[in-house]
Amino acid sequence: MTILGLESSCDETSVSIIRDGEILSNLISSQHFHLKYGGVVPELSSRAHLQMISPLFKKALEEANIEKEEIDLVSATAGPGLIGALLVGLNFGKALSYSLNKPFIAVNHIEGHIFSCFLMEEKPEYPILSLVVSGGHTLLLLVKDDLNIVKLGSTIDDAAGEAFDKVAKMIGLGYPGGPKVQEYSEKGNPKAIKFPVANLKGEYDFSFSGLKTSVLRYIQKEYPILEKITEDEKSNIAASFQDAVVKALSNNVKKAILNYEIKTLSVVGGVAANKAIRNKLIQLAKKFNKKIVIPDIEFCGDNAAMIAYRAGKLFENNIISDLNAVAFPALPKNAFIAN
Repeated sequence: MTILGLESSCDETSVSIIRDGEILSNLISSQHFHLKYGGVVPELSSRAHLQMISPLFKKALEEANIEKEEIDLVSATAGPGLIGALLVGLNFGKALSYSLNKPFIAVNHIEGHIFSCFLMEEKPEYPILSLVVSGGHTLLLLVKDDLNIVKLGSTIDDAAGEAFDKVAKMIGLGYPGGPKVQEYSEKGNPKAIKFPVANLKGEYDFSFSGLKTSVLRYIQKEYPILEKITEDEKSNIAASFQDAVVKALSNNVKKAILNYEIKTLSVVGGVAANKAIRNKLIQLAKKFNKKIVIPDIEFCGDNAAMIAYRAGKLFENNIISDLNAVAFPALPKNAFIAN
């Protein structure tokens, strides 16, 4: 089966074609112009998607060396994400599905991330403990099979990726914050400053708002004139903050490993590109003798290959969408079975 995937949930336009599990093309166009605004501007993002999606589709066909008539299934991200951006890919996919008379599947973006680990050569085995860490979401999920996903915990306030961006801005590292914080952390001392790790009533829930506020108060107290922070001091703040995030994530993952029978541990989403987080989960997997499968950096961020793969699994389970499928900006409360 040849599957087309379309992704336009935020600031990456991506088109991918996979055939029987093999990635024939996976093109990603990133909107770097948002850097000067310090964050993604929704209206500008939507316009950029409109400009890029058709040329990327043509290029993806060329790279895959197929004609559009050879596509058997069309899929696109329906949400969560920026509503205007989502509509570009979703409507492009619907129109293509209609014109080719091929089935269409609207894919949950988070499910795309969850199943991105299956794009690796070494496949995960069910049950999977999946940590989803991105700019907008932090979730701990028990993935029992293709369709049965149980939410163990989620963030009660900020997502981990959002905290990275905000802390980076506080110390003048710029946007996007994740890569900058990691870069500075590698030169800093993670034990230089003791930032708090939230201990919540929800056994597997996360909170990063207090950590973010603690960093802000530390900076305001120690460096009332921001320009006087040295590069070494920025590195220590970044490293100490990152260490607290890693502890918060790994503490809950460890508890879940002890309480649930799993075969595979995985971390997915844009923040899964962070070296410290990846290394800590690799250590946990080795300690508890679990398989660890983490997507390559290319598949941690938003990409259409994960959307196409997820669509293929849904199709195998006789789940397809009609052309009335709507975009949704937020993750539905019933997206995953309550624990």
